[in-house]
Amino acid sequence: MNKLRARALVVGLAAVTSTVALALPGGSSAARHSSRKTFKNSVSSFAKPAAAVGNAEGKVPLTIALRWSHGAKLKHFTAAVSDPSSSSYRQFLSAGAFRARYAPSAGRVAAVKSFLRSKGLHVTGISRSRVLLDAVGSASAAERAFGTRLENYRVGHRVLRGTAKPVSLPASVSRYVSGVVGLDQTLQRPLSQASAPPPAAFANARPCNRWWGKNFSSNRTPPQYRVPHAYHAAQPFAPCGYVPDQLQSAYGVDTALGSGNDGSGQTVGIIDAFAAPTIVADVSKYSDLHGLPAPNITQTVSSDSCQVGCGPNSQGGWYGEETLDLEAVHAMAPNATIHYYGAADPSARALLRTMSTALDDDNADMITNSYGSLGEQVATVTAQEELFQQAVAQGQGMFFSSGDNGDEHTTTGYVTADYPASSPLVTAVGGTSLGVGPQGDRTFETVWGTHISGLKGQPGGKNARWAPKPPGPFLYGGGGGTSRLFPEPSYQNAVVPDSYSGMYAGHDRVTPDISMVGDPTTGMLVGETQTFPSGKKHYGEYRIGGTSLSSPLMAGYMADANTANGGRLGFVNPALYQLAQSNPGVYSDIVPSPSKLAAARADYNNGVNLKDGISFTLRSIDRDTSLQTAPGYDNGTGIGTPAGGAALINALAALP
Repeated sequence: MNKLRARALVVGLAAVTSTVALALPGGSSAARHSSRKTFKNSVSSFAKPAAAVGNAEGKVPLTIALRWSHGAKLKHFTAAVSDPSSSSYRQFLSAGAFRARYAPSAGRVAAVKSFLRSKGLHVTGISRSRVLLDAVGSASAAERAFGTRLENYRVGHRVLRGTAKPVSLPASVSRYVSGVVGLDQTLQRPLSQASAPPPAAFANARPCNRWWGKNFSSNRTPPQYRVPHAYHAAQPFAPCGYVPDQLQSAYGVDTALGSGNDGSGQTVGIIDAFAAPTIVADVSKYSDLHGLPAPNITQTVSSDSCQVGCGPNSQGGWYGEETLDLEAVHAMAPNATIHYYGAADPSARALLRTMSTALDDDNADMITNSYGSLGEQVATVTAQEELFQQAVAQGQGMFFSSGDNGDEHTTTGYVTADYPASSPLVTAVGGTSLGVGPQGDRTFETVWGTHISGLKGQPGGKNARWAPKPPGPFLYGGGGGTSRLFPEPSYQNAVVPDSYSGMYAGHDRVTPDISMVGDPTTGMLVGETQTFPSGKKHYGEYRIGGTSLSSPLMAGYMADANTANGGRLGFVNPALYQLAQSNPGVYSDIVPSPSKLAAARADYNNGVNLKDGISFTLRSIDRDTSLQTAPGYDNGTGIGTPAGGAALINALAALP
């Protein structure tokens, strides 16, 4: 994308607020002068002629996102309510007051409804805030209404409906509409470790360490577990998975808990797809095993039927994601209420509608979202940005995982940040690799960027070696980088170096904002009900990571900060960056490790036991694609991670 095109997607940013105008005129000169307005980025990213398998048929469920009323006033309000220097700081609106001020007018809603009905689409519902309007109709009716062509495309092992032509609306209607969601079947992906186990059982192989560096491969190690040196030294076995008290200690949460700042009085919202049937029992058992109080969990699960991504493997992967999210939040904020919102399926439309429900309910004081897209070429951007404005106005902090593929070059073919993390209205949480010592001390923390080498030859054998020679190829790492969509928000101006923000159009949004542990090699031990080879289902524990560990850990940490503050902190980015200037000691600045770091990881070949043997890999860390760490802000870890002693919690609560 060239600089002019990137800027054409953006309407001005006042302080912390932005609106991406995908409904601006686009396409050919003729289209720009016609009576219709075209939505940018509305051709499905997977709509390649070679992948087409025929015309789409059947019913098409849609969600039309409307624009808020008094948009300029809303932009001003969201900027002021998040600015620590403003007299309106943290003077949030209730959901009812927000709707009274900014909900689309009844006249606008009626105009959009009338248009849809005139094209043969049936209006099926509208959100409480009137910003999302649901409709359904035949594929041909949807094509007529939105000036597009719907085709089926083979995408991996699925066939998905996609838009082969840009989406457009008559100018008389488009002025009320910010986006149309559901014409294509874009799927969001959970951002936990790529091999996140479904209910089919998974267990960590031994040897693994209770804490970083407890055991190394040496001559005293049994031969079947004896692996070669790397970087001219013996390497430790990977941790078995950090447990809550280790993570609490490493990030200073134990200090907060000792002061009563434990999430009490706060509700953390979690949005995922589907709903694990054993989740309450699993989190309860996990809590009992690891010294946490019994969880307080409420659930709002969509009653809609699953439309896409409905297979057992898809659902099982999301169950693992849900388990991770709830147990990570509970580990950081043991006395917070957790409100789980389960979408009907992993489509962008279903997750958008679920987010709207969470915001209209206004029960959650912050919301963590461990899903995202590859890159920023997402047709739902404008619709999601409308909802993010509502979240800011109501004081509901939005936390998004920054991504698990580094700079995405290996997945998209070009360097890009990921959306929604790249939105200036959310907190993008990056990932680190974390060493926790025997006393719960933080022995090291680096950017999460893992390279992999496999073991050739038998463990303990004379010819055993790592191949390719370490570090080997990139495997996965925390996401980040410079946005091609959004200009630099004012809160980043004095903190983010020009070398990052100036990569494309100049003065662009950069992610992540802040980080916590995400590396699966140094991940968290979680537990859920799984199906074992015998066919029996029972609770089991395993290590997992990804920035979808980082985000709920941060949301739980911020719930403790809310307790210390006596109420909602809201959208925290302006405060986080202000503290980076005025009180940088509240962060652990992540910089390159002075020595090479790696761990030997053992995995059961069948995923559960020794029956089929063990394989070893060497995981070299602190190597995240083109993303980097450096003193101060960097595009690998943002402003850093929370320092010990609950310093960041106390500093946020002390802001006026």
